[in-house]
Amino acid sequence: DPNGKPRTVPQLIPETEDEKKLFEGAMRRRQVRLILAGKMLAQDANELKALFVKD
Repeated sequence: DPNGKPRTVPQLIPETEDEKKLFEGAMRRRQVRLILAGKMLAQDANELKALFVKD
């Protein structure tokens, strides 16, 4: 805002199949970055684990 305070924005909701694929890929890349930076534990990266672990 004009006073330099953060504004809230609505959460992004992917609608098309392409948007959903891009969104999921971005989430996995984010989790990899957080793990490598030591800000997230690997066992907490559910979207990333889903690539390697089948139920």
